[in-house]
Amino acid sequence: MSRDAATDGGVDDVADDEQTNAPAGPLDGVTVIEAGSMISIGTVGRLLADFGADVIKVEHPATGDHLRHFGPQKEGVGLWWKYLGRNKQSVTLDISTEEGKVVFEDLVADADALIENFRPGTLERWDLGYDHLSELNPGLVMLRLSGFGQTGPYSDRPGFGTLAEAMSGFAFLNGYPDREPLLPPTGLADGIAAMFSTMAVAFALYNRDANGGSGQYIDTSLIEPIFSLIGPQPLRYQQLDEIEERSGNRSTSSAPRNVYQTSDGRAVAISASAQPIAMRVFDAIERPELKDDPRFADNEKRLENVEELDAAIQDWMDDHTREEVIDRFEEYEATIAPIYNVADIIEDEHYQARDAVVEIPDDEIGTGAVQNTVPRLSETPGSISHLGPPLGAHNEAVYGERLSYDEETLAELDAEDVI
Repeated sequence: MSRDAATDGGVDDVADDEQTNAPAGPLDGVTVIEAGSMISIGTVGRLLADFGADVIKVEHPATGDHLRHFGPQKEGVGLWWKYLGRNKQSVTLDISTEEGKVVFEDLVADADALIENFRPGTLERWDLGYDHLSELNPGLVMLRLSGFGQTGPYSDRPGFGTLAEAMSGFAFLNGYPDREPLLPPTGLADGIAAMFSTMAVAFALYNRDANGGSGQYIDTSLIEPIFSLIGPQPLRYQQLDEIEERSGNRSTSSAPRNVYQTSDGRAVAISASAQPIAMRVFDAIERPELKDDPRFADNEKRLENVEELDAAIQDWMDDHTREEVIDRFEEYEATIAPIYNVADIIEDEHYQARDAVVEIPDDEIGTGAVQNTVPRLSETPGSISHLGPPLGAHNEAVYGERLSYDEETLAELDAEDVI
C-alpha cells in the first residue's frame, strides 16, 4: 500500500495540517453542510469532500452520527466513520432546539449545498425546510435523500438500504433459483443512491453557476437508483410479459458465465459474452473440439446447453490451481478473474500500482488503510487529507472562525447543550 499517492491519486499523507498541502479539487471553494447519519448521506459527503468541497458535518452533541457506533470498531472508534467521515469537518449541534435552529441557519446561509437524509417532514417540523432555507440563501442546492422519497404513499416510512434492495427488484434477481432471494452483504442501495445524489448535486451546481440558474432541491430515494440499474426489466415485462428469475452466478444473456472452483480450493469467474471470447475459452481449457460442437456453436445454443458447458469447464478446473488457470486463460486472452477477498486486493500488484488503497495517518487508530479517491481526474484529482475526525473536532474553527461567534456565545451554546 502507498502512503503518498499525490501524483497518481491525489492523496496527501499529512493529517495534522489538514488542507494545507492537498491539491485543489474540482469542487474547491464549494461549501457543503451535511446533516443526517449513516451510509447514504455520509457517502455523498465523502465523495464531495474527496474532490475538494469544504464539507461541514453537523452531528448531535450527545450521540454524533450513528455511523460512529455502527459496524467494526477499534477500541471504541468506528471504522465506518473513519472511512466515510474522511476529509470532513465535524461540528456538534442540536438542530431541534431554537438556538440550534439559528446556528443551523447561519451555517446554511452562505453554503452552496445542504445534503440531508432526515425522514421527510423532520426539517419542516423544525421550520428548516427548503422553502424557508431558500429564502435565506436563494442559491442553495438542497439534497433530500430518504428511503422512499419526499412524495408518494410510502414517503413517511423509515427507510434503510435493505428495504430498498428488497423492493427494487434487486434481491428477487440475486441468488439461486432454488433458494430464497439474497441481500447484499454491504450497503449497496445506500452507495448507489449516494452516487446518483452526488451527480445530482454537481448537476445542480453547474446549472446554477454555469447556466445562471437558481438554487433548487433534489429529491432522491433509496429505492429508485438501484431499481434503475437492474436493466430493462420493466421493458421486458411490458413487451414480453416476462419476469426474470434468479440464475445464481449464471447469466440469462450469455454463456459461459459462472464461478468455478480450482484444484487448490480457490475460485475464479469467467464471462464470455462475445463469440470470440467463448471460442478462446475452449482453447484455454484444452477442448478446441468444442468450438465445432453444435451444442456450443453460438450464444443461444450455449445458453440452451449451459449445464454441459459448465461441466466441461469445471472438469478442467478440477485439475488446475488458480494460478495455473489464470495463466492459461491469459495466454489465450480468454476473460477471467480470481474471486478476491480484501486481503487479496491489498496484496494484488495491479491494485498496488494504481494506489487503489492508501494509508492515512490518524491520531485515534494509527495509520488507516482506505480506498483511494475515484474517479481519477488528470488536472484536478481528488485527495484525502484526514480520516473521520473526533466528534466536534471543528467546533472552534467553524463556529468561531467561519461564523465569527465570540467566546461568550460559544460558551453559552455549550452550556445549554446546543453544541
